[in-house]
Amino acid sequence: MNQKLFYSLLLAGVGALFFIPFLGGVRLFDWDEINFAECSREMIALGDYMRVHIDYKPFFEKPPFFFWCQSAMMNLFGISEFSARLPNALCGIITLVYLYNLGQKIHGHRFGLLWSLAYLGSVTPHLYFRSGIIDPFFNLFIFSSIVNVIFASWKRERLTTPIHTPKSEWAYLLIGGLVLGLGVLTKGPVAYLIVVLVLVVYWALSRFRWFISPTQFIVFSMAAALAAMAWGGLETYLHGPVFAREFLAYNIRLFSTPDAGHSGFPGYHFVVLLVGCFPASIFAIRAFGPLFIERNYQREFRRWMSMLFWVVLILFSIVQSKIVHYSSLCYFPLTYLAALTLMQLEERKIQLNNWMRAGLIVVGSLFAIATIAAPILAKRMDLVRSLADQDPFTQGNLNAPINWTGWEALPGVWLILILFVALHGYSKRQPAQATIALFVGMAVFVTLTLWFFIGRIEGISQAAAMRFFERAQGQNVYVRTYGYRSYGPFFYTKKPPVTNASYYDNNWLLHGPIDKDVLFIRKGSTSPTLLDSLPDVRRTGEENGFVFYRRQAR
Repeated sequence: MNQKLFYSLLLAGVGALFFIPFLGGVRLFDWDEINFAECSREMIALGDYMRVHIDYKPFFEKPPFFFWCQSAMMNLFGISEFSARLPNALCGIITLVYLYNLGQKIHGHRFGLLWSLAYLGSVTPHLYFRSGIIDPFFNLFIFSSIVNVIFASWKRERLTTPIHTPKSEWAYLLIGGLVLGLGVLTKGPVAYLIVVLVLVVYWALSRFRWFISPTQFIVFSMAAALAAMAWGGLETYLHGPVFAREFLAYNIRLFSTPDAGHSGFPGYHFVVLLVGCFPASIFAIRAFGPLFIERNYQREFRRWMSMLFWVVLILFSIVQSKIVHYSSLCYFPLTYLAALTLMQLEERKIQLNNWMRAGLIVVGSLFAIATIAAPILAKRMDLVRSLADQDPFTQGNLNAPINWTGWEALPGVWLILILFVALHGYSKRQPAQATIALFVGMAVFVTLTLWFFIGRIEGISQAAAMRFFERAQGQNVYVRTYGYRSYGPFFYTKKPPVTNASYYDNNWLLHGPIDKDVLFIRKGSTSPTLLDSLPDVRRTGEENGFVFYRRQAR
């Protein structure tokens, strides 16, 4: 077995070991995880894999690719949290192997390992592969498309490289376009927008030198359109332009307004990447400074990665809706830049300076303090409740009967130990050992934190509501939220297809001649709501900030 194949299989095994176990250990989280899983469940319930639905109505916010992946897993393993999250775990395995092989091609075997390790051992990149959100596949498709364009440009310009690029420039462009089309099928034309912005910026900074010809760009775009229109054209033919119209309106709203309350300050994504991509983010900062890179094609690839990073970061800093995963495409260039720094540390071309050391200590301490302080504060819930918002919903959440043992501080203690070992290794001029200890240790830290905390967080934030929905499974009732939005009433009731269109009329559910009982849930409030004033609506209980009602059919 050759070296490349051996390490590809090794990384696949490591990815499987970290990403797959315990995927179904905790319920899906509102909104995105439950929303997407429900879309996939309804594909199965309706037997309609061409059109996305939510609450058995057409859903115009996302194309279907990721839901196809989830529904395939649900058909194989049953409808569950495990099946909903498994596609991203598989995507994580693919990503680790892909980054190793790409890094090995550009900079050599050791660099490929460092790049893959930096991705595995950074907080949010690791977390996303254990979630049920769309972005891991979306980001991988965009990144792979750009890489294929880079290889096509090198072939066209006959750039001298020792790397093996066996395909023709046209083949790379066609592959890049088709992969980009899958990105469009995953989350929409923003995939094409990002790639075009990166290409335009590179073209402008290259003094408008044609690194691919206009004809080649058209072919690349046509390949992307072909993959996307394989579904989009059929959707338009069957149902008219309604999806395109509604999807466009939705994306304009995201760009121009802080949709659904997701607002933030202009530097939001800078902070998200600095803290969320720890520890890779600390090393990546150094790579924006001068580094000695011998080969021209390696300098070119670094230039491409820097531009991809800044294009994505600036674009989503402009977008008014601020959501953590919007800048997640930056994880690829950020971990690449981190790997450059780590490689130069190993080759003794640079040293771990004081600000890098301080960055590791300061940001790492934030995670350590948070995980150590949480179980300590949990033992003083009276203090926590006094400092938290005093509204009934928040106070009810904090009253959830969560068992805190004190062992929850273990991840924080582990992280302090890892930081000490890594910093000691760097100071003793043992950068290879220090890097392995730091990033493998961080992957273990993320895993330990999930084991100890994610179930308790779910228990505080939403478990009472989800139990309410689960109790309604199999009952011939309608289940609705009142005064807030949740996808839990669909997925966790295993809701069957709607047979009475009046169900969608809130006024009918509250006042009309209902044909079966209606279960309502709302968040606790300081003043009575309409539900409390209706004579035929009975309050049936409350739990951890959620209040439950039942309206009986007559």
